[in-house]
Amino acid sequence: MTPTRVIGIGETVLDILFKDDQPQKAVPGGSTFNSIVSLGRAGVNCAMVTEVGGDHVGDLTCRFLRDNGVSTEYVCRHEQMKSHVSLAFLDEHNDAQYVFYKDHASATLDGKLPEFTRDDVVLFGSFFAINPAIRPVVGALLRAAREAGAWLYYDVNFRKNHIADLPATLPHIEENMRLADVVRGSTEDFGYLYGLHDGDAVYRRVGPLCHTLILTDGAGPIRLYTSEGCERYPVAAIETVSTVGAGDNFNAGYIYALMRGINTPALRIEMAQRWSQDVCRQIGNNISDALVASLAV
Repeated sequence: MTPTRVIGIGETVLDILFKDDQPQKAVPGGSTFNSIVSLGRAGVNCAMVTEVGGDHVGDLTCRFLRDNGVSTEYVCRHEQMKSHVSLAFLDEHNDAQYVFYKDHASATLDGKLPEFTRDDVVLFGSFFAINPAIRPVVGALLRAAREAGAWLYYDVNFRKNHIADLPATLPHIEENMRLADVVRGSTEDFGYLYGLHDGDAVYRRVGPLCHTLILTDGAGPIRLYTSEGCERYPVAAIETVSTVGAGDNFNAGYIYALMRGINTPALRIEMAQRWSQDVCRQIGNNISDALVASLAV
């Protein structure tokens, strides 16, 4: 059965992008948020489970979701909280170095939450999915989705600045892997988590935890690990304008292929790369109007 709805669970931030130390663009973002907005732009039925402040940035974020076809039914508004901000500084290779302004300890998810069905896809990841402050709520949501028969996609996306949190969060990361149908992570993620950089060694470590592992390695080949073995897919070289949102839109493209009923792994990876590369050719977090138009053909 082909799923009919995608629910994203993750944080929101206002991304301010800099090039040569000068601001270029400000747009609502966040890892899962970026994926869900691109899926909404492509006409997929989407909703976002997140929280925002009761400020102008929160208003902007909710409006941005609605304008891109994403339901805000499960967005928690906290009137006394300031929305989060991220500064992304693009280097000479157009890769981003981030500075975050947010308070993870103040996170709460106390608004309306979704009820899942087997027709749902659930996308989740990053620190929001393992943050001890909200893990009881997020963990319960993910387990409910699994029990309902939903299809779960977990993007590890573990950043260096959270290494000190590993003793408290690694059990949550590994539970997320066990709950997910697909786990996507980079060699950098697993280097931070386990000190492992070789793909086969990573799969030997996490294979017992997950059904399918998609391992990305920058410009290196994408590896798809299952119990049947490993398939490798080359990454085409392109001229990039910004790599912000590249991984997020890889996730979105993979899920879009699933929603279209594409069951061949190679074709799902091809769609994922198409979406990721589209975002890399522009300043912004989401797929372009041109790609949206081509999907309708």
